[in-house]
Parts: sequence; structure tokens; C-alpha cells
Amino acid sequence: MTTNFSQLGLHPQLVQAVSELGFTEPTPIQTAVIPLMLAGQDITGQAQTGTGKTAAFGLPILHVLTPGLGHVQSLMIAPTRELALQVAGAIAAYGRHRQFNVLAIYGGQGYGQQKRQLRDGAVDIVVGTPGRLLDLIKQKVLDLSSVQTLVLDEADEMLSMGFIEDIEAILQQTPDTRQTALFSATLPPEIRKLADKYLRQPQTITIQRQQLTVAAIEQRHYLVNEADKLAALTRLFEVEELTSALIFTRTRAGTGELANELTVRGFPAEALNGDLNQDAREQVLNRFRQNQITVLVATDVAARGLDIEGISHVFNYDLPTDPEVFVHRVGRTGRAGKTGIAISLVTPKEQWRFRKIERFTRQTIERRPLPTPDDIQKHREEKLREQMMVWLRRGRARREREMVEELMAAGHDPLEVAAAALKLARAEEKQRPIYPVNDVMENPVPHLRERTNGSRGQSRGRTRSSHEKGMVRLSLSAGKRQGIRPNDVVGTIAFHADIPGRAIGAIRIQEQHTLVDVPEQFVAQVLANTGKYQIRKQAVTVERL
Repeated sequence: MTTNFSQLGLHPQLVQAVSELGFTEPTPIQTAVIPLMLAGQDITGQAQTGTGKTAAFGLPILHVLTPGLGHVQSLMIAPTRELALQVAGAIAAYGRHRQFNVLAIYGGQGYGQQKRQLRDGAVDIVVGTPGRLLDLIKQKVLDLSSVQTLVLDEADEMLSMGFIEDIEAILQQTPDTRQTALFSATLPPEIRKLADKYLRQPQTITIQRQQLTVAAIEQRHYLVNEADKLAALTRLFEVEELTSALIFTRTRAGTGELANELTVRGFPAEALNGDLNQDAREQVLNRFRQNQITVLVATDVAARGLDIEGISHVFNYDLPTDPEVFVHRVGRTGRAGKTGIAISLVTPKEQWRFRKIERFTRQTIERRPLPTPDDIQKHREEKLREQMMVWLRRGRARREREMVEELMAAGHDPLEVAAAALKLARAEEKQRPIYPVNDVMENPVPHLRERTNGSRGQSRGRTRSSHEKGMVRLSLSAGKRQGIRPNDVVGTIAFHADIPGRAIGAIRIQEQHTLVDVPEQFVAQVLANTGKYQIRKQAVTVERL
């Protein structure tokens, strides 16, 4: 049985690097995958996030490559900018003693530096998102003809974002002799078909899900209106005994907005998202580890690879679309024998999704009412009493006692002096008003939508509103005449608006325009990015009907 990295046959400099990074034992997926990849096998790996996939494919690739050959030797494809940056950073860290040059390529970044490095032949390993990779291939800047190893990471997510055709186009630019590894949390038929087509007799590795429920984690949820989430969260902050809290939001923009709003309301917080460079990310994480900040607001992708002990609370401010992601979020508390609390804010429209999560985890998560203003006031007063008792027991308020005696000598009543002192002590509470929360009108739980090819097909008429409850119909300024396909629509909206591809509803491609249904909660961020959408290098606008 393998007990450490040195027994896996890896280059000593790689073992040294992972040891310096604090890794002592390989995870199950690393133990299974590394020897197979070192032997040249193609791999299909099914594992959830947080299992150590990056090291599982990164270490054997770094073992076989030779730095500085003047061409791209390995390509790793990831669905999002955040994940591409994370993987590139991890690969660079693992290979730091071997002088590999790793380049992250993704949209939203200027082409100049990427092109220069590629043309200079200074890049050994490229980690990129499908759209930008394909752009650079078409511009004849990225040459993949000498690629020895290729990794598809989070393949099911790339499928949901509509990238499969782009991935196939990229794969066709690489040698047939390459070694290929495909990793995916799930293996739907489309992913299996892709593996059958492009992998050579792959070895399949399946890592069973970690225990879905942890006895040390107390879970509960609160039913709230979407507009009242912030007020609900601040009420919970008032009564929970937080030592460190990790809050998950759906989007990058949402992390910054929520962190700012909490700070303004007297709960200092910082955001962790893909807009941070690696140095800034590490600074934020160090402050969190050292308890300089108590509250961290993050996206799922930005929190990948985050391993911090002692998190007392995890908050699902926005529910994830994938139940496995929910399990992974919750598992960040209650570690190392400690207890933890996981709290989810659920809107009426999300009740069906939350019940899906409960079925997946095979447990019922208790629903509780939010703390009332009276509850919060009582909690504040009790907390102040406890603090007073601590100081009374310590007996270390000599100078303050002298000040009280001076005030008494001036004729003030001791009770009035004490009351005034307590009022001063409570002054900061004025910065934390208790915001109102509206009553929730519960909706019937809708059935899960089954999206077929027909639901994404053409429509005979141009209806201005979606027939599906909770969805809003938008119009894109391109259609059949421009060669638009459903996956083009899903890909550009999911990528630029930073929403899950699987959340997008019916798509109806007309002659000059395309109708697409988007969940109501995502409409604002889709419209906010209307200047960024491109399909086949053609700018398209999005508007609400």
C-alpha cells in the first residue's frame, strides 16, 4: 500500500515540491492515477472536486516532460478562467524545481503577452479555456502538433457550457499519439462518447463520493425571499457564534457585492474570486487562516483547493445547481474532529432544487425560522452581560473604577453611571440595524425540467414571454442566417455572464434572431454583460423582450 509520494516513482524534485507544499500522503485518486499515467495509459477519471485531481494528472505529466524544448508539450483544458488559473498555479508550484514554463490562456485577457510567449517558444505547458485556445489556434499562434499529453478537466462542466464542439476541434489539432486524460464529476452519455472517440483503451478510475453526511456538522436551512437574503444573513450573523465563516455565492460579482454589503453593516468580510491575482488570493487566504478576517465570501471555483481547518460555519447564500457541490461546500466545516454548522438560504423558487439536494444526501435538513428583532436584542444583551461578568471576575478595571468614584464624588448616582457606561459599550450596535424581512409566500414545488433537443429547437412563433415559470425570455441579435447553434448560445452566455450552462432553458433559433429562456435570478447579470457576447467572432447583443 502506497503511503507517500516517494513510493509512486516520481522524480525526486517533484516529491520535494509536494512535500514543501505540505502534502504528505497521496489521495486515493492520486494513488490510482499517477502510476497509470507514468506507464503511458489514457485515463478516464470520475471524481468529485477536492479529491486531488490536479496533482493526479499534473505530477506524472511533469515527470515525463523535458523543460525548455521550445514548443508546447502538454495541454490542459478547463471550463473557466478561474479553474484554468488555479490549475496553472498548481502545476507551476509542483514543477518549480524543474523550471517548467506554464502559461494560462483564457478569455477576458489581452492577447499580446500570450502571443509573445507562444511565438518565442518559451511555453512548455498550456492551461486554457476552450474559446481562447481555439482563437489562438485559428490565428496560427498556438501550435499543438508536438503535444505529448492532454488533459480535459471538469469535462461535464464543459459539456454543460456548450464547449464540446470546440474541444473536438482542439483535439483534432493534437497528435494521435498523445496521452489523454479526461476527468469529470459525472459521466453522461456525451462525455462517454467523447472518451470513446478520442481516448485509446483508457483505464477508468472511479473515486467513490466521500461520506455524504458528517455527524459533526449541524445542518439547517431558512426559507427567505431573494430580496431578503442579505437581511436574513445579517440576522443570522447576530446570533451565531462565528469563529470563521465561508459564504458561497453563485458569481464572481456576487462575492464582491456581498462582502462590501456585510462590511458596511458591521461584519467585515473579504471576497475570494477569479478577479484576484495569485498574490492577492494568497494574501486574502493568509488573513483568513490567521483569523485577521472572520468572513470569506467565495465562488465554488475560487474555493477549489482551499484547505483551511477550523471553519465554524459554511453559508450557502446561493444554492449550487449540483448536489455534489453542495456536499463539498458543507464538508469544509466540521473537520479534524471539530463540530461545524452549515446553513442554507433557500428561496421559494429554489425549494425543488433543495429537495433534490436532500434526496441526494439522503437526509432531511431542518428548516428553522429566522431570528426575530426581539431574539437579536436579547442575544445582544446576553452577550454584553457575559462580557461584563468576565471583567467583573478579572477585577482588572482599576482606572475605570477610579473614574466611577470621581463621577460619584461629583454627585452622580452609581446606577446612572453604570447605565451610561453600558450605553457607550453598545454604541456599535447602532451600526448594525436589524433589517426587516418580508413574509415568504411559498410556491408549489415545480417538477424538474427535462431538456431535450426539441426544447432547444426552433419555435414557430415569437412569443415575448417564457411559458415556463421562473424563466424570462431574452433575444439575441443573431439566428439561423448567421449559422448559430444552440451550444453557441449556451457557451457565450454561460461564460460571459458567469452562470451555469445547465440553468439556461429553451432556445429557439429564428432566421435573424434567437430566443433564449434564462432563470429570472440571472437576467440582470446576463443583460449587464451584453457588450461582451460573441458568437463565431461576431458581436451579438442580448435584450429582454
